[in-house]
Amino acid sequence: MTDTTHFQTFADGLHVIDTGFERDRFDAAYLLVSPQGRAAFIDTGHNAAVPRLLGTLAALGLGVEAVDWVIPTHVHLDHAGGAGLLMERLPNARALIHPRGARHLIDPLALIEGARAVYGPEVVKATYGDIRPIPAERVVESHDDMTIDLGSRRLRLIDTPGHARHHHCIWDEATRGWFTGDTFGISYREFDSAAGPWLFPTTTPVQFDPVAMRASVARMLAAQPQVIFPTHFGPITALARVTAQFQALLDRLEAGALALRDELRAAGRFGDRAAVEAGLMALMERELVASALASGAALSEARARELLRLDATLNAQGMAVWLAKAA
Repeated sequence: MTDTTHFQTFADGLHVIDTGFERDRFDAAYLLVSPQGRAAFIDTGHNAAVPRLLGTLAALGLGVEAVDWVIPTHVHLDHAGGAGLLMERLPNARALIHPRGARHLIDPLALIEGARAVYGPEVVKATYGDIRPIPAERVVESHDDMTIDLGSRRLRLIDTPGHARHHHCIWDEATRGWFTGDTFGISYREFDSAAGPWLFPTTTPVQFDPVAMRASVARMLAAQPQVIFPTHFGPITALARVTAQFQALLDRLEAGALALRDELRAAGRFGDRAAVEAGLMALMERELVASALASGAALSEARARELLRLDATLNAQGMAVWLAKAA
């Protein structure tokens, strides 16, 4: 890879941009460029990332008019919060959005309210700023097994629920890789070891579905990818190892949550929201940290807990929603 200030070139015509969200190497946007110089962004990060995205274009000698597509994998704000503002800077681009999510980027009020419910209004305002709507006439809704051409570079989109029902993943034949958003897990570079990266499932609110997640991952693997590009963070090529790791951890998280449900039911406490959330938080911290350290990550347990605290909290909240639905 060739380093520049905020992006790296992974392969010819594929660039990984650090959006700067939360911390370094936490949240990525991807820029694809065809041999003809046509460009597409996959995920955008938040509003504060837009100067980095535009700066990457400039560093590559591309003008804003070269961008044909902005493609959020789903409409959660760490993936699509900057999409509206970015579209205002790209005169020729269309936004390609999952049909369940398109209306939320055309009119982001419900999306903002949902984020406020999870994070609180002050955090949302400080973190994401003014979420800009995308004009409806510039939005194209994806459909399962849709293909689009970026110059001579062909992209395929498939419906991939599991993390969210408004999630699609994008296949790039040129790299034989999937842009997986959050459906195929999260991998932070701080947890890389001599054995390779560590990948863990994200069960965040409010549409986590383990059955759908497994089916979506299996469908992506059926294409025999050589690489996946999760938004958090960056390309992963050690697919056999991380897939086994991901699936085993998903199994343990699901089994642990169901065991907690049964335990609390037996004690007549399953209706106690605080008890459910506390139990799930303990489960998430225990399993995520143990899995990370078992993978070979050269971190102290305290540092691993610190890095995973936000994910453990959100995973516990999402698992609580799933348990309530399953009950």
